[in-house]
Amino acid sequence: MRVIAGTARGKNLQALPGEAITRRVKEAMFSSVQFLVPGARVLDLFAGSGQLGIEALSRGAKSCLFVDRSAEALAVVRANCKTAGVERQSDIRQSEAEGFLANIRGP
Repeated sequence: MRVIAGTARGKNLQALPGEAITRRVKEAMFSSVQFLVPGARVLDLFAGSGQLGIEALSRGAKSCLFVDRSAEALAVVRANCKTAGVERQSDIRQSEAEGFLANIRGP
C-alpha cells in the first residue's frame, strides 16, 4: 500500500492483516474532499494502519488525530507516520471509539 499524492507520494506503508482499503477507494474519497484537506485538522477514527490520515497529511492537512483501540494497530500507525515523515503533525491515541467520542461531546 502506498501514499497516492502529496509530500509522501509513493511511500510504502505497512498494512494490518485483513485491511482492505483499495487505491480506488482512497482516490475517490480524496477527490471529493480535496479542496477541504489543506490546513484541515483530521480525525482518523478506527485508524488501523493510519493510511487515510497519512494521506490527508501528505496532501496538506495541518494535523491528524489517530485513534484506535488496538496497540498493534497504533504501532503500525507510528511506523507509517515515521515512514511518511508526518510524525510532527500526528497525535496517536489508544481508545475505544465510543468512549473517545463521548469525551469530545461532553455530558
